[in-house]
Amino acid sequence: MSFGMQDAGSESDNEVMNEINMTPLVDVMLVLLIIFIITVPVMKHAVNVELPTATSQPQQTKPETLQLSVDAQGTYFLNQIPVAGDALGAALQAEAAKEPQPELHIRGDKAARYEHVAQAMAAAQTAGLRKIGFITEPKP
Repeated sequence: MSFGMQDAGSESDNEVMNEINMTPLVDVMLVLLIIFIITVPVMKHAVNVELPTATSQPQQTKPETLQLSVDAQGTYFLNQIPVAGDALGAALQAEAAKEPQPELHIRGDKAARYEHVAQAMAAAQTAGLRKIGFITEPKP
């Protein structure tokens, strides 16, 4: 018997069979179901990581926080006191020697050159400060 044809003993030998054979479709669906059952648990394995959350609320300044500001002209201000560029490293080393070590928050002016901010970061790293962060203003 050929596919799509009726039995040779039927009344019309040349008519095409009007029914769809569902057996191959069911076989394919069962194979796909087994594949999904096997692969889904493999895809669920993940490393649990505690991600930080970000807020747009202004951060309250703590007493153990240093504020290093860089204005548009490249002048450094450590806790609102002007500091010369060559004296910045010594001032940061004195702060890094404190226990517990304070956090350094760097505020860079929008018009300041990146070079000045990078020099401040390098001075902080050389001084041994481990907690360095950047302060930005939240969008209105």
